[in-house]
Amino acid sequence: PLGDSITFGIQYEGAWRVELFHDAVADGKKITFVGAQSNGPQMVDNMPFPRNHEGHSGYTIDQMKPFAMTTDVPFMPNMILLHIGTNDTYGSNPSGAPMRLESLTDLILSTYPDSLLVVAKIVPYPSQANNVKTINDSIPDLVMSRAMQGKHILMADCFTGFTTSSMLSSDTIHPNKTGYDFMGDQFYSVVKSYLH
Repeated sequence: PLGDSITFGIQYEGAWRVELFHDAVADGKKITFVGAQSNGPQMVDNMPFPRNHEGHSGYTIDQMKPFAMTTDVPFMPNMILLHIGTNDTYGSNPSGAPMRLESLTDLILSTYPDSLLVVAKIVPYPSQANNVKTINDSIPDLVMSRAMQGKHILMADCFTGFTTSSMLSSDTIHPNKTGYDFMGDQFYSVVKSYLH
């Protein structure tokens, strides 16, 4: 799990990782998480919850690059689940976010050529709706063009179907538990066929 506070779990400890793990356990599949950060519940569905991740509150797309290049290389993840860009929407150059995301994506794919990269459309952020749209609209072509090159890359849509009235917390940036559960389900729908 690689991303910002929405992967870390502001407003709900464990974020979307909890529901993703729950879905895997319910399906009889095995999944664990790696990374230098750790939080979340101790147990989920009477199973020890894998609490490691790389969610970093306040981080932008470019700030993810060290984790792709060096920090997480020893973990050799089989999958990288990426939800990033929310903090770019209110930065100094939101229109450049799609290009930065392309750069990060290519870096991850070159560092982990045998791993599956799942790039998520980011969840709604009402005060930055246009900039969220700019980022999300770029992702299908980004993913498709790399897939056509033979790269292991898929998209998870954490935007479509995310209902801000019931899935955002009162800070209007981070999901509440319902929203994080929605995200976990979206990620799981993409990766479940790759789990054993």
